[in-house]
Amino acid sequence: MTTESFVEPTLTPLALLLLGRGADPDSERGVECAGDLPAPSDPGLVERARAAKAALGDRVFVLGHHYQRDEVIQFADVTGDSFKLAREAAARPEAEYVVFCGVHFMAESADILTAPEQAVVLPDLAAGCSMADMAAIGQVEDAWDVLVDAGIADVTVPITYMNSTAAIKAFTGRHGGAVCTSSNAQRALEWAFEQGEKVLFLPDQHLGRNTAVLQLGLTLDDCALYDPFKPGGGLTADELRAAKVILWKGHCSVHGRFTAETVAEVRERVPGINVLVHPECRHEVVLGADLVGSTEFIIKTLDAAPAGSAWAIGTELNLVKRLALAHPDKQVVFLDKTVCFCSTMNRIDLPHLVWALENLVAGTVVNRIEVEPDVAHWARVALDRMLALPGVAAAPKD
Repeated sequence: MTTESFVEPTLTPLALLLLGRGADPDSERGVECAGDLPAPSDPGLVERARAAKAALGDRVFVLGHHYQRDEVIQFADVTGDSFKLAREAAARPEAEYVVFCGVHFMAESADILTAPEQAVVLPDLAAGCSMADMAAIGQVEDAWDVLVDAGIADVTVPITYMNSTAAIKAFTGRHGGAVCTSSNAQRALEWAFEQGEKVLFLPDQHLGRNTAVLQLGLTLDDCALYDPFKPGGGLTADELRAAKVILWKGHCSVHGRFTAETVAEVRERVPGINVLVHPECRHEVVLGADLVGSTEFIIKTLDAAPAGSAWAIGTELNLVKRLALAHPDKQVVFLDKTVCFCSTMNRIDLPHLVWALENLVAGTVVNRIEVEPDVAHWARVALDRMLALPGVAAAPKD
């Protein structure tokens, strides 16, 4: 038997980069990704999508979330954030089919807000949301039992972010609470404190913390973090009684990656840059930013920004790239040099969209999202409470 001595491979720039021990300045262009998404393997997919959509005509209404890739967004009749798209779906009673290019909880909301005879289709059922998955209905029911045992459930109002499952929205509705979005979280929390003494905020801890502290004037000590994987949420009964806002330990995998260091780094790299972030970002990131707001706020801010201004955007990469292309007179970069797509949003690709549309043309409804009637009823109650808040446009009734 022969043996050979090990020879350390040459540390080329590419090898170091793959190991995370090097950098490639040429690939760090602000919004570009060295491993960008490839074009569809079938060059005829675009024409097939156009043909299927034309064949369906007004029978189909395609919704595209801002985080969708360009190959999909080009076929959307309306683009927007999750709440805007759900409202738009509800405002199209003539559409037999609503194709939702987003993630599962968004399609659920569309089904809740549309008429029973309308079919809501999600092109890929694997398009979920990591944040929504961080609050399972069994965990939330167990948490409510903990609040009951602490003697505070009757003075606690649940508020759930739109980015939650229909089951969580229904739980919220049953227990006197409401849904909120990133743009109306302040109004929702103010309303909740008019109904009770405490708030259970689901499932995004960062949006809840940022809203409570920066908009309602509460302190970090007023907030307690409930961890569903620890007995009693990792909190004592006294800690629960002392808290004004009980935050669920959940977060967005995209927005949660930004740090105070990324904010400092971009300010050093681009002098005079404006840092604009989503409120799902960590508290220290929001504190270090110049502006914070919802997806729609980010878009409107860039639209109104003066030519020549520089912006670092802390949100999903597909949207940031689209904003950079729409504003060539401004410098728009992703907040972190390590770019990041929303992996579950990107499951909705052109092959899945074409498959869904062509099946509809053939008379077959695939991947229909249907929320169980009792869950839909109570989720609608929570949504309607949000719609009744001042300044929130109402969705049509069934």
